[in-house]
Amino acid sequence: MSRVVVIGAGVGGLAAAARAAALGHEVTVYERSDVVGGKLGRYARETPFGTFRFDTGPSLLTLPQVFADLFEATGAKLDEYLDLTPLDPIVRHVFPSSATSAATVLDSGADPEVFAARIAERFGGPAADDWRRLWRRAERIWTASWRDVLRRPVDSPRDLARLAWRLGDLAAIAPGRTLRDLGRRYLRDPRLRMLLDRYATYTGADPRRAPAVLAAIPYAELTFGGWYPRGGLGTIADVLLSRCLDLGVVVATGSTVTGIEAAGGRVHGVRLAGAVRPVPADVVVANTDALTLYRDLLPTPERLAGLADRSLAGFVLLLGVRGDSGLAHHNVFFPTDYDAEFDAVFGDPGRGVPARPVADPTVFVSVPDDPLVRPAGHEAWFVLVNAPRQGRTLGGVDWRRPGLADAYADRVLQVLADRGVEVRDRLLFRQVRTPADLAGAAGAPGGAIHGSVGGLLRPANRGPARGLFLVGGSTHPGGGLPMVALSAQIVAAEIGPA
Repeated sequence: MSRVVVIGAGVGGLAAAARAAALGHEVTVYERSDVVGGKLGRYARETPFGTFRFDTGPSLLTLPQVFADLFEATGAKLDEYLDLTPLDPIVRHVFPSSATSAATVLDSGADPEVFAARIAERFGGPAADDWRRLWRRAERIWTASWRDVLRRPVDSPRDLARLAWRLGDLAAIAPGRTLRDLGRRYLRDPRLRMLLDRYATYTGADPRRAPAVLAAIPYAELTFGGWYPRGGLGTIADVLLSRCLDLGVVVATGSTVTGIEAAGGRVHGVRLAGAVRPVPADVVVANTDALTLYRDLLPTPERLAGLADRSLAGFVLLLGVRGDSGLAHHNVFFPTDYDAEFDAVFGDPGRGVPARPVADPTVFVSVPDDPLVRPAGHEAWFVLVNAPRQGRTLGGVDWRRPGLADAYADRVLQVLADRGVEVRDRLLFRQVRTPADLAGAAGAPGGAIHGSVGGLLRPANRGPARGLFLVGGSTHPGGGLPMVALSAQIVAAEIGPA
């Protein structure tokens, strides 16, 4: 039996803790916040009409089988803990009018042929044929990724090169090509290109730089479906905590790890704020941003150097709304100029061009039809736009600047109104969350949702000292709930049974 310390009670940390405990290890989780869940945050607002409850992080669960496998590996059944509802549409996409077309609505779904038929109805038969060709390519990318990458450790380019990819797999994944390149090759309709580009933001990236392999993301979402757990996505943190406690894991909230003890090439424990002596450990699992780990907890300049290219962040409005909007569960309102959005979010610091709030952003609105999260006759809206990270350098925006957050919230509501969704006259309240707020609440440097961005490789799950491992959205295999859970599966396999 090893003494395992997990730093952080996000989804990755709790999943790793549950798996390690099921393998017979003694596990303790230290979480700096007073609650578990990490970026899977929640917010509740009491009103005279009742309580509004919001997810402030992910709003969609994909690949629920990954979580079913997690619960099975720890001796339980997922359906005994979560009430999952499949969504149709998964996302309602609203495209702006142009010189050649009127504003168009396209609902995505989990049946590829039904979705292709919807494309044909909205954009014409040739556009649907283009999508089917892209889908065949995306299936090849997904199959190779699932088989060879997403469920095993990839610590270096050498590991990636050694994977048993066939030539056809390499041709499908197309190292060196971007997601934008893939869209241009297969899709003639600019609206479908825009839809595909958006999936780069699932990893916090610019589609003009994101690798083509990210076509696996829409394939997974639109083939295996999108799901909503009754009560909100935050319930996933609750059930993971419950599973950990059932397995004997000690979860200490309000406990900040300030450093990792490592000497002689291996870990020996962690240091806690206010503690006199380190906590001994044979294994340390860091569910922190890799930047925080290698900058603060175990300074490692050679690994820190590769983490400077940070992901986008998010600007969020939580709205209590009177009445019924008629919106779908998930809605995306696209702008006329999508590239201008990424130009603003990332800027071009190398040329002296600063990042800045997007003037005409894509607006994502989630409106769960769930009586557990809103009073009768009302709706709880989660509104998200892509935003630069918190920072005072050219690559960020100082969201703490007086008046900026409220002024930009006004702008986002005006953009929604301009796109046909006027909600201001029905608001009970609005709560603003900036990248600076996420940085403080979840310990995400700059509020960058996915940590660093780059090519095919993410920071490795195995750290530079023996017994040190990384889980979470900033490490391999990437961001999003199923990928975070897979990182815990990879690490648990590396730790092995007691």
